[in-house]
This record gives sequence, structure tokens and C-alpha cells, in this order.
Amino acid sequence: MQPKNQQNNSESASGIDYWQVIKNRYGVILLTFLLVFMTAAVITSVMPKKFESSAVVQVHPSMLAIAPTRGGTQTQSGAFMTRNYIENEFETITSAQTLTEAAEALDLVTRWDMDIDQVVSTLSGIVRATPKRGTDFIEISVRHANAEDAKDICKSITESYITRRNRTEVERAEEALEALDAELQNHGDVVNDRQKALTVLIQQYGIPYFDGRSANPVGRSEEQMYQDAQRRLEELKQNRDRLKIQINKLVQTSSEEMIPTAAGLELPENQVSDFYSQYLATNREIDDATAQGFGPNHPTLQSLRKRSINLMRDAEGAVTSLKDVLNTKINLIDRQVERMEETVLKKKDDTVDLSMRQHDYNSARDEYEQARDLYRQMKIQQQEQRVLLRMPRTPITRHEFPKLAKAPVFPNVTLNLVLGAGVGLIFGVGIAFLLEHLDTSVKSLEDVERYLQVPVLAVIPKDVGVLHKQSGMSPDAEAYRILRTNIEFNRKNPEDNSITVVSGGAGEGKSTTLVNLAYVCAQGGYTTLMIDADLRRPRLHTFFDINNSVGLTNYLTTDLALEDVILQTPVDNLYFLPSGILPADAAGILNSRRMSELLQDVKQRFDLVLVDSPPILGVSDAAVLASEVDLTMVVVQHRKLPRNMLLRVKQAVENVGGQVIGVVLNNVDVRSDSQYQYYTSYYTYYAPSALDENAAPATSAPIDQSSDGGKASSKDDLY
Repeated sequence: MQPKNQQNNSESASGIDYWQVIKNRYGVILLTFLLVFMTAAVITSVMPKKFESSAVVQVHPSMLAIAPTRGGTQTQSGAFMTRNYIENEFETITSAQTLTEAAEALDLVTRWDMDIDQVVSTLSGIVRATPKRGTDFIEISVRHANAEDAKDICKSITESYITRRNRTEVERAEEALEALDAELQNHGDVVNDRQKALTVLIQQYGIPYFDGRSANPVGRSEEQMYQDAQRRLEELKQNRDRLKIQINKLVQTSSEEMIPTAAGLELPENQVSDFYSQYLATNREIDDATAQGFGPNHPTLQSLRKRSINLMRDAEGAVTSLKDVLNTKINLIDRQVERMEETVLKKKDDTVDLSMRQHDYNSARDEYEQARDLYRQMKIQQQEQRVLLRMPRTPITRHEFPKLAKAPVFPNVTLNLVLGAGVGLIFGVGIAFLLEHLDTSVKSLEDVERYLQVPVLAVIPKDVGVLHKQSGMSPDAEAYRILRTNIEFNRKNPEDNSITVVSGGAGEGKSTTLVNLAYVCAQGGYTTLMIDADLRRPRLHTFFDINNSVGLTNYLTTDLALEDVILQTPVDNLYFLPSGILPADAAGILNSRRMSELLQDVKQRFDLVLVDSPPILGVSDAAVLASEVDLTMVVVQHRKLPRNMLLRVKQAVENVGGQVIGVVLNNVDVRSDSQYQYYTSYYTYYAPSALDENAAPATSAPIDQSSDGGKASSKDDLY
């Protein structure tokens, strides 16, 4: 994973690359932008103009429809404001019936010379109904080429819509009233039938009619008697059960506990409790007398014991009598219960019969009263709706009336031009990136080093002039000083001092590069010789305003001495061998022993020999020169030749045994290519503060052979 700072640098570089493409292709972008923008402007100017007129109406819910079962206080029903209510009104406004009525009102068939179907079809395309957000307002707008027609059509459609809405409301109300009248008549018959049924029951059962349920006490006495009998029967059963429980206690109790148990029973006929209480009191007296010291035969103790025995005997007799009394009561209550059950059963039958008759009566009475009340409500509501039908109604309220448009609303010139500008800009940028993607020319130093596998010796800015003709300091010279330095450090053998300058095609700036490089090398102390070996279209002599009638071709084809054809330029240490008269077979002349001897001779006399040649892909001359010299320098114009063509340039040199020392990337627009801008800043910053150049007048005097061509004492002492 990349570190965060490296990732940010990568993203920044990518953004710079995109911006670089835009800067490099700004001409294409501008041209595309102008074409699309002008096209939008022309189309906008020729588009037919349309005027718009609009009206605003407010839609109210229907107030005339009737709901018969909701009572006289409810008057709104039918066309409620549902979720789709406004959308339905839009369809009503733009419906064929509304448009037809509007067209007939304006006589558009005659006015536009169309049939009614064509008129309606035209209107449906120019009429729009749009809502006002958050309100019940609808805007009806019409667009037409004629402002007066737009106003008239909008007004007619609005009136047609309002008329249709009013007519619909009235028709709906009348239909509802007719339905209410029919329903009222039918319900009146129902009321009469139910009244007759109630009258029959009153006569049959003899029950008087009271208006309201709470005022009718029929059947209450029988029902009360039945309830009283049931209550009495329950009481008897409870008494019987209680007596049976008491007898069971006596029966289940042992003889020793029988008297205390019987004494504890709460019965009015219970004498056992009295005897048992006296018996206990007598026993306490016996205990007290014994405690006082009375002997067993004492008359008081004997009397008390006798009374205690008698009381116990009386209590036992009372228990026996109590059992008999209880059994007698149980038998009596059983007979009472049987008689009461018979009475309750009889009362129950009477009560059920009365309840059935009461139920029939109540049902008939309720049905009659409900039908009568509903009939009264419907009658009242019918009268209310008849009054409402005669009242003024405004289901539609107009808030804005159509006006005559003063300016066309279509086409929208500003919007169209803005869209045209935006589309043109986007389209131009897209074309720029497409061209950049399809462009296989050399764009960067990395392209050269990746495809040619040779170093870039220097980057030469665009519009660099001839250095020896410029006065004062020139920051452009720094690029050639870098080139001079890179040549020195990239050549493997210090004795390799003959260099030919080649290019893939014409016009890539190799001659200018050679002249400026020679000038900079001469300034640096090199004795430099320029040889114009471009025998097709020689140009070096034009840089120094020298006649090239005598030169290389004359030396190669005649017996002229080298000193007769080499000229000294106005620049110190800089010498020039012109091309001479152009031959018919340039390649044959260059591929000769005398040419090889010439190169070997000048290599000994000069520190640096620069040979200009024709484009290597066009003719074979450059390949011949590349095989004769020590090194070959390729000049590549920025963004001109495809990469595969540059690869063929290198292969052409290597096929004849030449050695490519490097590439000069020429004519780089450093102002638009940001990746090269640091070159110009370096050139300006590091340019020398003063140029000590004492130029002499041009001379055609040959070099002094005795001084070995003015050759420097040491090739390595360059600076």
C-alpha cells in the first residue's frame, strides 16, 4: 500500500496531467466551443417564437351532492378533495370536450382553416395545466406563435372549463334530488306499512301505544310476581338446607358431645341450651362446695348432685324433642318448596308468553319509529338541498385573467446559449481528451526514455532563436549549455568528438539545434567545426549569411585543400564547412573514402565536429553519415512524430552501426506544458550575468593549418 503522501502526490499529478491536456488542446476546445455555441445561437435564432398567456383559477370541492342517510346538517359529499382530485381537474381542462367547446366558441375551424379534430389536436399540444404547489390553485397556460391567439385561447378554455364544472355540479345535484325524491317516496310507503303492523299488534294484545320505550309499563306486574316467587323459593330452600345441616350435626355427634352440640344450635325452639347452662352452673356450685370443705354426705352437696342429674336428664329429653321438631320443620318446608316450585313454573310460563308479546310489540314499534324519524330527516334535507340548488355557486374562482404577452417565452435565448456554451465546453474537452488519447507522438521525457531507451540530453523551449544573433544575456542559451554538458558526460570515449545531428522528418529544428550547440561549445572553449552535410536542402549557411557555392561537395569531388573550404565565423572558436554545390548523387558522394578521410582529419584538428544531415527517414544520406561519425544525436520535435516513427529513427542509425548518444526534445511549449516549466525558470535563474562575447566581422579566410586549426591544447579542458 502506498504511503499517504505518495498517494496525494499521485492524485495531484493526475490532476495536473488533466489540466495539461486542456492547456495543450485549448485550440480544439475553443474551436469546438465556438462551433457548438454558434450552432445553438443559429438554431435559437431560426426557431419559431411562441408567446404565452395564462390564467389562474382556484378549485373548490363540490357542495351540491347529497347523502340521504347523513341528516340535515351534512351538505358536502360526492366530489370530495381526494388525493387525485386536482389531477382529475387537469385532465378535465385538457380533455377533448373542453378543447372542442373552446374551439367552437372562438370559431377556430374557420380562423385556422382546419377541421375540428386538427384544431383539438393542435390545442392539446399548446395547452398546459399545472398546480401551484401547496394550494388548490391551477395555472392554465397557452403557448402560440400569435400573442393575441394565445390570450383568446387561454380565456376561452378557462371559461369552457368553468362552464363545464358548473354544469356538472348542477347535473349532479339534480340527479341526487331525483334519487332523493324517489327514495323519499319509497320510504314513505315503508313507514305506512310498519305503522299498520304496529296497529295490528296493539289491537291483538291490547297494549296501548306510547311514544317512547320508557313510557310503556305493560307486563311489569307479571314479571315482578315471577321474580318474587323465585326469590321466595330460594329462601325456603336455604332454610331447608340449614335445618338439614343442623340435624346432620346432631346425628353425626357422639352421645357425650350431643348435648353441648345441641346447646350450641341457634334455634328458637332450642331448650337444650337452657338445661345445659343450668347443668354447668350446678356443677360449678358442687365444685365450690367441695372446695369449702363440705363432705360427700353433706346435704348441700347431695342436693346439688341430684339437681345436676335431673338437669342432664331434662337436657337429653330436650335433645330428643329438638330432633323431632327439626324433622317436623323439614317436612313442612319440603311441602312448601314443592308448592312454591309449582307456582314459579306457572309464573314462568306466563312471563315468557308476556315477554314474547312484548318483544313483538317493541320490535314493531322500533321499526316504525326508526322509519318515521328517517323519513322526517330525508324530508328536511330535501327541502334544504332545494334551497341550496337555487343559491349562487362558485366551484371555480378566477384569480388571474389572461393577458396579452409582450415578449416571447420560447425559445429561451439565455437558457439555450448557456446550454450551448456548456455542451460546447464539455464536448470540446471530450474531444481534447480523445485526441490526446489517440495522439501517439512524444509528449514527455518519459515517453522518449521508455520507447527509445536513450537519455534525453536537453529540452529546448519553443521559439528559441539563433543565439549568436541575440544581444546580451539570453536565458535560452542555458538549455544548450545543459545539452553540451550532457553530451560530454554521456559519451563513453573522450575521443568520440564527431557528432551528426539527425531527425525523423523535416522541420524538427535539427539545423538550429546544431548551430546553437556549436555556438555554446565555442563559447565554452571548444574549437568547433560545423559541417553542412545536408546536400538536399542545406540551411547552415543562412544562419551566418555565408555563400555556400564552395564547400563540402567541392572538396569531395576536386583536389581542393581543406583550408580552402573551411571558413571562420564571427564567433571565436567556431568554424564552418558549407555544403557546396548540390550534387545529383548526394549519398554516393558522402559514402566515399574522401569523406571518411575528411572526418578523420577534422577530428584531429577540432575539439568538436558537428555534422548536419537530412532527415533520416526520408533519404539514405543521414544513415551514411551516422555510420561515418562517432556519435549520433537525434532531434525530436515535441508532439510531432508518432513514437513508432522515432523508434524507426533509432533503428536506422543502429542498423548502419551508428551509436545514438541521446535525444534532444525540441520546440517544447513550456508555457502550456507545466512539466517543463522548471526548465525555463532554471534557465532564467542560472543564466550568466554578463556575456563576454567579442564578435569579429565575418571572414572567409581559411584556417591556419600550421596552428592545427586553432585546436585547443586539451579536449577535456572545456570550462
